[in-house]
Amino acid sequence: MGFMLRSDHLGVTSVIRDLSLNGRCYETLLHFFRSSAWSLQALRHRWLQVVRQSAPLLRIHGRVVLVGDGMKQAKEGRRMPGVKKLHQESENVSKGDYIFGHLFGAIGILVGYSRKWFCLPLFMNLQDGVQTILGWKKSKGEAETPSHVVQMIEQGFEAAKGFGQALLLLDRYFLSVPALERLNACHLASETRMHLVTKTKSNAVAYERPPAKKPGRGRPPKKANRSN
Repeated sequence: MGFMLRSDHLGVTSVIRDLSLNGRCYETLLHFFRSSAWSLQALRHRWLQVVRQSAPLLRIHGRVVLVGDGMKQAKEGRRMPGVKKLHQESENVSKGDYIFGHLFGAIGILVGYSRKWFCLPLFMNLQDGVQTILGWKKSKGEAETPSHVVQMIEQGFEAAKGFGQALLLLDRYFLSVPALERLNACHLASETRMHLVTKTKSNAVAYERPPAKKPGRGRPPKKANRSN
């Protein structure tokens, strides 16, 4: 509740101020973030239940509408956990080509009424620059951390599990072969269905199936005629 209601971004101090808590709660709140008495996954699951039961959800043909995007937040400290050099894809000329900061991925859901719709956040996390930290908890045989694009598909699908059927709105940056392959793998492993709604990239190319292999030397073709 403190994260949702705080009016500034001064850490635990903001939570204490906006919830009118006693100043002696400062150290107790610090211990909260390192406590093993609660699970982040359980809190996230509970929050999805609250949203499903209480929020006025927008549904299109029985499917809720999820919204996802990545955010790059510049940071001054070069040695902060998760801070790395990031490329700015924005078309805004006032932004630099590269910044040092955090890369967040966020998933929200559209709620409200016909006159006004809002995006209610479901969860958000750091999705790049934390491979070393996550590697401390992994064994040598486990796979590497997936890319930012693949993580957005995974997070959207986890949110869709709480609602059964969903549409996920993403911009064209997230339309890639790894993202579609991961979405297909999620569908094969679960009964939940999530449809991806995005804009096709201008350089998208499709190929026809290659013809039957002909006898003779040489490598058989992998692609046939190209169509834009």
